[in-house]
Amino acid sequence: GTNSYGSSNADFPPGDPGIYQLDVTLKRGQNLAARDRGGTSDPYVKFKLGGKEVFRSKTVHKNLNPVWEEKACILIDNLREPLYIKVFDYDFGLQDDFIGSAFLDLTSLELNRQTDVTLSLKDPHYPDHDLGSIFLSVLLAPGDQREATMLMRKSWKRSSKVTLFCIVSLFVFFWNNYDFWPSMLYRTGNFWHRIYCPSKYILMTVVFVSLNKHYGTFQTQSLRLSDLHRKSQLWRGIVSVTLIEGRELKAMDANGLSDPYVKFRLGHQKYKSKIVPKTLNPQWREQFDFHLYEERGGIIDITVWDKDVGKKDDFIGRCQVDLSTLSKEQTHKLEMPLEEGEGYLVLLVTLTASAAVTISDLSINSLEDQKEREEILKRYSPMMMFHNISDVGFLQVKVIRAEALMAADVTGKDSFCKSDPFCVVELNNDRLLTHTVYRNLNPEWNKIFTFNIKDIHSVLEVTVYDEDRDRSADFLGKVAIPLLSIQNGEQKAYVLKNKQLTGPTKGVIYLEIDVIFNAVKASIRTLMPKETKYIEEEDRLSKQLLLRNFIRMKHCIMALVTAACYISSCFDWDSPPRSLAAFLLFLFVVWNFELYMIPLALLLLLAWNYFLIVSGKDNRQHDTVVEDMLEDEEEEDDRDDKDSEKKGFMNRLYAIQEVCVTVQNILDEIASFGERIKNTFNWTVPFLSWLAIVALSVFTVVLYFIPLRYIVLVWGINKFTKKIRNPYAIDNNELLDFLSRVPSDVQVMQYHELKQDPTHSPSKRKKNNP
Repeated sequence: GTNSYGSSNADFPPGDPGIYQLDVTLKRGQNLAARDRGGTSDPYVKFKLGGKEVFRSKTVHKNLNPVWEEKACILIDNLREPLYIKVFDYDFGLQDDFIGSAFLDLTSLELNRQTDVTLSLKDPHYPDHDLGSIFLSVLLAPGDQREATMLMRKSWKRSSKVTLFCIVSLFVFFWNNYDFWPSMLYRTGNFWHRIYCPSKYILMTVVFVSLNKHYGTFQTQSLRLSDLHRKSQLWRGIVSVTLIEGRELKAMDANGLSDPYVKFRLGHQKYKSKIVPKTLNPQWREQFDFHLYEERGGIIDITVWDKDVGKKDDFIGRCQVDLSTLSKEQTHKLEMPLEEGEGYLVLLVTLTASAAVTISDLSINSLEDQKEREEILKRYSPMMMFHNISDVGFLQVKVIRAEALMAADVTGKDSFCKSDPFCVVELNNDRLLTHTVYRNLNPEWNKIFTFNIKDIHSVLEVTVYDEDRDRSADFLGKVAIPLLSIQNGEQKAYVLKNKQLTGPTKGVIYLEIDVIFNAVKASIRTLMPKETKYIEEEDRLSKQLLLRNFIRMKHCIMALVTAACYISSCFDWDSPPRSLAAFLLFLFVVWNFELYMIPLALLLLLAWNYFLIVSGKDNRQHDTVVEDMLEDEEEEDDRDDKDSEKKGFMNRLYAIQEVCVTVQNILDEIASFGERIKNTFNWTVPFLSWLAIVALSVFTVVLYFIPLRYIVLVWGINKFTKKIRNPYAIDNNELLDFLSRVPSDVQVMQYHELKQDPTHSPSKRKKNNP
């Protein structure tokens, strides 16, 4: 509905400019429909012209009579096409609730006259409902043809980037070979003509496939912002799925066996199990947690595949789990027959209520409320150490503001640089985001995020993006903060880093973080398997990354070689005093050796390093090799992005790439294992080092007072009866689970907090676009 004012522009004057400029002031809304449970809405407005979004307002939170006072300038080439106004309720995700819509008939507006317009919102499905009104002020005037041409040219450059790439590539391809092919055909006759024609089409096919992949990548990137918003929804429950085993699966290999693995999908959440080689009855014993967004449940899609190196994996079968049929707060054992295949999957599925994950304004602070704070402290007090082991702690993050962000948008005649920043807060698989602050390099969000901590060794990641409505979000900066390094209640300015977390980018973000946790629960959780992230970057092949992992592994091996050379020098009496001391120590230890001396020696090593650090005598030089390699890797990434069209075809050879990525990952695992052992004894994470001291002290006492045969007997009885006592227990190695919490040298560099440097010039910083 719209009110008509003045004379109609349906019959255009003889001097019709063809292009019009519509200046719209979005003033306010009145009596809008409530879409939230609290009886309010978080409304924002979209303007659409010809099916395309031309303007989007800011979001006014918890208000049914919002005041926007925002201006938009829209170029129009056809007045007969109405302006479509849609009002939504923002719900921290793509599932925004529709409030109402209206049309503005542009032919009813008088040229060069400011007009106030009242639009009554309607819902086509419920035409009788009163959904409120929107108040606008509009001015229609003839547009500047030159400015319109420049704007359309800029828009064409953005939307036709891939098409232009295709045309130029094909033009260069045929131009460079225009003179060569006819002459070759003329000289060589019909024989080469038979070869040339198929070759020509093969080459054209390769070009089109490569361009299609490039265009597909572009389309995939354009969806990333949508995926990001979808991940920001608040979930209503958690679905825990334990993959136990498979039975009588279909044989897909020539040897009559398979190498099965399982893929799970619930909405946008995806998991992949480990590969069990050469079996038709695999035992996985893996657990995955999904977020449940819908109250009525959902459907988990499960597919089973056979791993084949060098070619496409074979499909074994599929099944589905309808969560709406399962009761909550109860573990269900399911034996799922595979459709389109053979065999069964055995699963344990548990639906639990949502954890304490919330988003609120800064004025609502649960820790400042004395009563709520006491309840939280009581929940994680030492007296509750054995109650709900998985609930380790409570995290509150205040995202206050950011300053001096990178300008990602250039608009206007004066090249005015701005960004539309929003902030993503991640803790393992928990992922929430703030609203967008439009056209601002110093945004203020003033939001509070709360999370349940399931693992105190988790890392809080805060990432700032620039929202682009028609493209993927531009990366502006990121920080990674281990929970154990947080100082409660302290408002800090964190320097934003690049995507690799290896160096600074422009801007700082102000955060205030509080962590409350139960130390006993955190220690017990340390000896359990680490939570798997369902959103992981795909393994990429990088020669710089491969070289870095090789050098890291080389350092670990050289440390062992150095220790061996030191021992060998004692045997060779290169230093008589040292060799004499080693000889006497050898005689004493061997003559008096008991098994408890092994953990006692490790305990003494930890104590000695602690003494060096406390006394300030730890003069070990900081190893800058990893830092240098990380910087080189960032430069290599930039070169790879620039040269992807030139050498992308060879790098996409599946078999070679998979082998190289496997080698690259094995090197990383070996190097990380050695670095984690070193960092445990170097007190890189004091909590873990103290935990190691407690464990080694217990082992020393146990081995001293209890004979070894009793210890081995207890271990063997536990091992043999474990599957009888708990048939579906997940196998794990406590030592490896402990080491997985210790950061490697690369992670130490990534988590290192940068100091603000006012003299640092951003001219050398690179642009990071996801």
